[in-house]
Amino acid sequence: MNAGGWLADTRVSYDTVAVSYASQVRDALAGEPYLRAALALFADLVHTAGGGPVADVGCGPGHVTAYLHELGVDAFGIDLSPAMIDLARHDHPGLRFEVGSMTDLDLADAAVVGLLAFWSLIHVPDDAVCTVFGHFRRVLRPGGPLLLGFHVGDESRLKTQGYGGYPMKVHVHRRQPGHLANWLRDAGFAVEAQMLLDPDEDVPGALLFARRQS
Repeated sequence: MNAGGWLADTRVSYDTVAVSYASQVRDALAGEPYLRAALALFADLVHTAGGGPVADVGCGPGHVTAYLHELGVDAFGIDLSPAMIDLARHDHPGLRFEVGSMTDLDLADAAVVGLLAFWSLIHVPDDAVCTVFGHFRRVLRPGGPLLLGFHVGDESRLKTQGYGGYPMKVHVHRRQPGHLANWLRDAGFAVEAQMLLDPDEDVPGALLFARRQS
């Protein structure tokens, strides 16, 4: 899959659905007790690691970034979609949001104490995941926690419509936790925990907690 092609398609798609998407997820965490608990655990791991800046990569309209901020985390958001970043800045004017790509993070080495990618890795094709994980490791401080959220499965599909019925052109990649865990280990992370969400649904979710090794 051409790197420029899928990145451009993802950017345009989320620019198109940004307002509708934001309206659907703005208060979504209120009905997700397990996700809130996972974010609280992640925040605790950040505090235990000494605190410092935390990157929410693929932050969308910034609702998770803002929730982490409420938990006392110095969180900032990065997203590929300029429209999403505009909404995040509007909804959360006191927080920092930047346009950027997880395939080429514009952050210095060891710049963050923690990193979160909540259902943003799902649009990254297999042949680019190792590059992404390499950037995650590079920008994390040694020992820094990483939290991934993703769809569980064994297939990829092309999403042509979403959020309010607007047109999209993004591939959605469902992956097994063990598969992603192995990629993380290869990239220099120690995998510490995993959680399966909604296991009886057609498409479960999963969370992986990992830590950058020295």
